[in-house]
Amino acid sequence: MWIWLSFALIGCLAGMSAGLLGLGGGLIIVPTLLLVFHLQGLPAEQLVHIAIATSLMTITVTALSSTFAHHRQQNINWSAVKQLTPGLVLGGIVGAYLAISIEGAVLKRCFAIYALVVALRMWFPLTVAVDESLLKTVKVGLAGTVIGIISAIVGIGGGSLTVPYLVMAKQSMTKAVGTAAACGFPISVAAVLGFIAFGQNNATINDSWLMGAVHWQAFLGIIATSIIFAPLGAKLATRLPVKVLRQLFSIALLLVALSLFITN
Repeated sequence: MWIWLSFALIGCLAGMSAGLLGLGGGLIIVPTLLLVFHLQGLPAEQLVHIAIATSLMTITVTALSSTFAHHRQQNINWSAVKQLTPGLVLGGIVGAYLAISIEGAVLKRCFAIYALVVALRMWFPLTVAVDESLLKTVKVGLAGTVIGIISAIVGIGGGSLTVPYLVMAKQSMTKAVGTAAACGFPISVAAVLGFIAFGQNNATINDSWLMGAVHWQAFLGIIATSIIFAPLGAKLATRLPVKVLRQLFSIALLLVALSLFITN
C-alpha cells in the first residue's frame, strides 16, 4: 500500500508543479521515483532507466491533455509541430537506445546536469527572438532530433528545450508554450516505445509491473493524481507569487542535482 501512496504523492507534486510553475513533470518524477524504487529494492544498475522510462510514459498522457487545452485556446502552431515531429520521433528513439546503453550511474549524472542547467536558467532573462529561418526544414529537423535525444535521455517532454527554440524562431511565448506541449507527445511516445523495445533485452528484474523499462504501477499511481492536481496548480498560479515560487523551486532543484552528483 505504501508504494501506491508514494506514486500518488509523486503525481500530486508533479501535477502541481506543472500547473503552478509551468514545469514538466519529469523534473519531479525522475528523482522521486529514484528514491521510491531504491526503497522498493530495485537493482541500482536499472533503477535510473526505469525511472526515466516511466516518467516519459506519464508525459504521453499529460502532453496529450495539455495539447487539447492549448488547441482550444488556439495557442499551437501546428505547422511548426508538423515540421518538428520527424526529428522529435527520430531523436526520441535514438535517445531511448542511448539511454538503455548507458550505465545507470552515468545516466543519473546526465539527469543531474540537466536539472542543474534548468535550475540556473530560471534566474536569467528569457530567450530573445533571433530568426524565423530556424523553422526551415534542415534546421528544424536537426533541432527536433537533438531535442528528442536529450528529452529521452533525461525523461522529459522537451518543453524546456522546445520553448526557447521556438522563441528564438520569433514565435510568441504563448505560441511557443502551446506548440512545445504538442511536441511533447511525439517525443514521449517514440521514447517510450524505444524503452520498451530496447529495455526487453536488458531487463533482469522479475516484476510483473515492468514492460521493458516502463513500470506500469508507478505510471498508474502518478497519473491518477497528477491529472487532478495540474488544473489545481493552474488555478493557484493566479493567486500565488509564481516568480518567487519558481526561484524557490530552482533552489530545490539545484539541491536535487547536487545530491545526484554525490550519491552512488
